[in-house]
Amino acid sequence: MEKDLTNAISPTHAPKLRELAATAICGNDITSSCLYVSALAILYAGQYAWVALLMVGGVLYLFRSIYAEVVGALPLNGGAYNALLNTTSKSTASLAACLTLLSYMATAVISATEAMHYVHHLWEGLPIMYATIGLLAFFMGLTIMGIGESSIVAIIIFITHITTLTLLVLVGFFYLFNHGFDTLALNYSQPLQGSIWRALFFGFAAAMLGISGFESSANFVEEQAPGVFPKTLRNMWLAVTIFNPLTAFLAIAIVPMATIPEHQAALLAYLGEVAGGHWLAILVSVNAAMVLSGAVLTSYVGVTGLVHRMTLDRCLPQFLLTTNKRGSAYLIMISFFLLCVSILLITRGDIGALAGVYTISFLSVMALFGIGNILLKIRRNRLPRPVRATGIVLFVAISAVLVALVGNAILNPAYLVVFLKYFIPTVSVVFIMLFRIRLLRLFTYLLQQIEGPLEKILPLTSYNLMRLIHKIRSQEFVFFTRGDNIANINKVMRYIVQNEQTKKIKIVNVLREGEEPPTKLMHEVEVLDRAYPELEVDFVVLRGHFGPQLIQELSTKWNIPKNFMFIGSPGDRFIYGLQELGGVRLVI
Repeated sequence: MEKDLTNAISPTHAPKLRELAATAICGNDITSSCLYVSALAILYAGQYAWVALLMVGGVLYLFRSIYAEVVGALPLNGGAYNALLNTTSKSTASLAACLTLLSYMATAVISATEAMHYVHHLWEGLPIMYATIGLLAFFMGLTIMGIGESSIVAIIIFITHITTLTLLVLVGFFYLFNHGFDTLALNYSQPLQGSIWRALFFGFAAAMLGISGFESSANFVEEQAPGVFPKTLRNMWLAVTIFNPLTAFLAIAIVPMATIPEHQAALLAYLGEVAGGHWLAILVSVNAAMVLSGAVLTSYVGVTGLVHRMTLDRCLPQFLLTTNKRGSAYLIMISFFLLCVSILLITRGDIGALAGVYTISFLSVMALFGIGNILLKIRRNRLPRPVRATGIVLFVAISAVLVALVGNAILNPAYLVVFLKYFIPTVSVVFIMLFRIRLLRLFTYLLQQIEGPLEKILPLTSYNLMRLIHKIRSQEFVFFTRGDNIANINKVMRYIVQNEQTKKIKIVNVLREGEEPPTKLMHEVEVLDRAYPELEVDFVVLRGHFGPQLIQELSTKWNIPKNFMFIGSPGDRFIYGLQELGGVRLVI
């Protein structure tokens, strides 16, 4: 029998990451924004850039409770994809996954390219394109080795970055108090293009890129120790809310506004040179190269968790789950590396084109996460969760993200076209996997029409396609019921017909000691079986305790992956967390 790769263990399940390691992995991504977002915000908001960045910090504070509620209720890898998968259709969830994948690819390429630009600032002979590919290859190798080794590197980079930013801020304020506030007063006397509200609107839209990476922690939550995830959200929020406005304010207070555009690519290095001298500029540049490299590592770790989950759900080809001796799904890392290199070569490292993909995909993921929270409240309200985001928080947070999307579209309308050039092929691959049965049936029909005249050239081709369809649909699914009414079981069967490529389902009723078999329910399931001729329904009655052990035993006995097993939303009395059930999905 062919090895069932859908039961493969995630490459990053052990050891569990503690607070510092988890914060470092996602923190390197979001705090690397300090290196470019201050200049970006100043270009659009002028002297009020620090206010726009504080507004972004306020929006991020709202998203803390949104993410905490969703991931607290559904503590599984996948971020927005996981939230929507358990609250709506698989195709809708796959759209969020495609956006997240694009965001990770753009993050990795932009960060690697920018890191090499900073190195080139110190070593002019560096070939940027080849060095960028080398950096992407280095972190591919590191993640193939395992997340434990990766987290050590991430911690070193993160601590160095926070220390450097703290030193830059302290030196900046020391310079400001010793040299006076003349530059600050001069900059505030400069006229704005339009009103202050216009400046804040476009400044806020541009500055929202300063929180890109906030979604990263949700994509490897299964690798984090219990209670760590909300701490990573808090730590990321504190870092960007403190450092982004402060560095923008110091730039306005120390650097004349007219000179900022020419130093946009390395504004913090220039700020360090003015405030502390050449030594601080070198330190900031080296640190920039390191933390941007850390953002590349974050992309690899995050995309590995997401793609692993999508592949388990048959949204991507199963061969991606093949693991090496270390338990790493190396084909995911290699595929991601090749995609990043292809984008780098196609765009020739054009940061503007990559930013178009990055901006729209990242902000769309944030909005979809908020929508996932709303659906979680409506459709999975019984599911226990440690935190609940209020309605006003959801409204303000989602509205703010939509405003930022509109603002960026107005500022850079060409970005929409660039985004679609990458989004459409990505979605096409996933949707081919989701609807491959229909496509194969279409190909089979077309071949049958021409096989007669061309029988010698195309022998048994349609027969082989039919065998492939049968093999794909032979994967069995399971729904555990505690005596649900027939309407709920009907919802489950309708969901499976619409979203899964199968022809078999087991309805499993687990009885406690002394309980009688549900004769009426068994009869009603027989009626449903006749109502869904495309499904073979097997009603199974078991006695025992429903929990992780029983799920594992049945998964092994029936050779059915646990992510193909469904349950209804458990209530507060359910003694197990959803993450303890090994990937069992919610369907009602």
